[in-house]
Amino acid sequence: MAHERIILGIDPGTTIMGFGLIKVINKKMEFLQLNELILSKYDDHYTKLKVIFERTIELIETHHPDEIAIEAPFFGKNVQSMLKLGRAQGVAMAAGLSRQIPITEYEPKKIKMAITGNGNASKEQVAKMLQQLLGLNQLPKNLDSTDGLAAAVCHFFNSGKVVGQKSYSGWDAFVKQNEERVKK
Repeated sequence: MAHERIILGIDPGTTIMGFGLIKVINKKMEFLQLNELILSKYDDHYTKLKVIFERTIELIETHHPDEIAIEAPFFGKNVQSMLKLGRAQGVAMAAGLSRQIPITEYEPKKIKMAITGNGNASKEQVAKMLQQLLGLNQLPKNLDSTDGLAAAVCHFFNSGKVVGQKSYSGWDAFVKQNEERVKK
């Protein structure tokens, strides 16, 4: 019998919240959806938080994810922006926790590394790699949704791995240790 699970990936934000869903059947991932929640139309920060919570609950009730992967806020120079981002992340996490869904948080560099092999990759590079990995026909105008999808794919790649299990000195080392993931 096939083992099946759904992973919801979220890139929290106070202007745009990106999200993506993948289905994993055994050890193969399949694209389900990616989209974004536009929050810039709301003036009040508390209204934005309410909308993030409600949309996350709606995604959970519609798709029944087994796990949630969420991008951690990065440390910036603007403390107020970071505080708002942390609140947005917390509200999305609270929605998942209210439905007893396990949540894993990933640093932006870890997500980029999992998708592209480069922790400093651009949003465009991450999106292009996801397009190849999942066979997406086209990419969205805003790349916040692909960032959410990237969190889900990163979680899939890291599922069942013990932290520090493998280390790679470069792309060649990665390919050598993961020959089963390389298409020939």
